[in-house]
Amino acid sequence: MLVQTKSLSFSYPGQETLTFPDISLAAGEALLVLGKSGSGKTTFLNLLSGLLPPKHGQVILDGTILSELRGQRLDQFRASHLGIVFQKPHLIAALSVKENLEIARYFVKTKGNPIPSLLQELGIEDKAKASVATLSEGEAQRVSIARALVNSPKLILADEPTSSLDDEHAEIVIHLLKEQAITVGAALVIVTHDQRVKASISNIVEVKRR
Repeated sequence: MLVQTKSLSFSYPGQETLTFPDISLAAGEALLVLGKSGSGKTTFLNLLSGLLPPKHGQVILDGTILSELRGQRLDQFRASHLGIVFQKPHLIAALSVKENLEIARYFVKTKGNPIPSLLQELGIEDKAKASVATLSEGEAQRVSIARALVNSPKLILADEPTSSLDDEHAEIVIHLLKEQAITVGAALVIVTHDQRVKASISNIVEVKRR
């Protein structure tokens, strides 16, 4: 398996312990993580990305236990093995589309995906030199996906990627994420409360407070 979790739990100071279901994903597989606001979905995503250390349990990505990495080693591993699509694109407005992708690649030694072909696959090759400030919401979302894929990640994490989109564009974004995960041989985890995504991904787990 490319991605596995075992007996994951986490607790914030003064709060109840959150426990999470075990998952196991191979390359090209997609998982939908559902849950209401405050259920711990974002915490689960942060555990999967190594941004939070678990109280108990393990996240194993490509044979590496994330909690055993520290500091620069963890940062380097995250940059080369994970691609994160945030709810809001968080692009650097002063840079062009291409420059935003080049920044994402700067600290990673692997070759990754060629930027021109990646932009072409996402239908935004004509925006390579455009300032991200001039992009539509849909175009900015595609750039965010491209940035997540540029280093050929092993795991793609998408945080509420459809929450602000209408039905048509939500379907397009989910299709793109699934298609690109298969193309680069990555596992895909989408964390959301958006029930519409269930129509596109049948592999589902739910997180909830006890």
